[in-house]
Amino acid sequence: MSVALTAALLGGLLASGGSVWIAEAARRMSGSNPERFSPWAVAIYVVILALLHEALTFPLTFYHLFLLDRRYGLSREPSAVWFRDHAKAMGLAMVLGIAGAEVVFAALDASGAWWWLISAAVFVAAMALMAKIAPIVLLPLFYTFTPLNRESLQTRLVSLSQRAGVPVLGVYEWALGAKTRRANAALVGTGATRRIIVSDTLLAEYSDDEIEVILAHEIAHHVHRDMLAALVAESVLLLAAFYVSAVALDAFWLRLGFRSATDIAALPLLLLVGGTLTVAATPVVNALSRWNERRADRYALTLTRQPAAFISAMRRLGTQNLAEEHPSTAVLWLFHTHPPIDQRIDAARSFQ
Repeated sequence: MSVALTAALLGGLLASGGSVWIAEAARRMSGSNPERFSPWAVAIYVVILALLHEALTFPLTFYHLFLLDRRYGLSREPSAVWFRDHAKAMGLAMVLGIAGAEVVFAALDASGAWWWLISAAVFVAAMALMAKIAPIVLLPLFYTFTPLNRESLQTRLVSLSQRAGVPVLGVYEWALGAKTRRANAALVGTGATRRIIVSDTLLAEYSDDEIEVILAHEIAHHVHRDMLAALVAESVLLLAAFYVSAVALDAFWLRLGFRSATDIAALPLLLLVGGTLTVAATPVVNALSRWNERRADRYALTLTRQPAAFISAMRRLGTQNLAEEHPSTAVLWLFHTHPPIDQRIDAARSFQ
């Protein structure tokens, strides 16, 4: 429904002329020349669009991420903390959205027909940078991380990463329990920022063997360079989305009443066309992700030789995180980046 509401908002702004009106208002507020690129006008337009989107989709977001989690006992987060985190996430999204729009419309103004290629290249570089700085810049905005004080487990996990040939900066406890009862662990960052994070909820209830095999799965993604493969796949998809958006812009800017193809009023069109392609590619992207997850499971079992610990960990994670045990084919293809828990357990049982 959130995707449908977003599409309705963008389509409605284009069909009604609302986007043109907002663009004119942004130019007046910024005092910019209507015929020239204005970073301030772009920023004002993005803020207005973001606020409209937030007003439209917030009820669904609040229901999905707070009320529903609270109903099923997944959330431990006080409402004030949830609203604070949501405001942080919205502010971060708005900053990134403004930066992205500035890149796109500066490229449109400066390079004409090749704006989509330049924009895609900048976005790909930004995604690579985000993957590197997320552990030290983004995640601490929402969670607290402290060095793991269980020396035996820390030594065991560092040794595991060394055996796999994936050096890590350190092992950190992830304070997740104050917000949710979900359990999780990850190997985040790249190069000098790569580190193991283990949630306090995992540390409190899982054995060291179970934690080790969970982390072995995460290490497998780095061994197989799944992050790089995902970046390449996302880059190809992003390039295609920008190209299709460029074709649509050339075809429709005059009919939609824009001043030119570089008019900030075209932003909803670019988002709608690019977003449609991205949504259409979701089943393929999810299928590739599930294949990578199965391969990571096999690697974790090979590295640790602990299928019993893997099976018990999967069962407990599925129960604790309320994973859907038997999703329909449509739900699996549209929403699941991981294989169902039962399939992962069956594969571990047959592991030799």
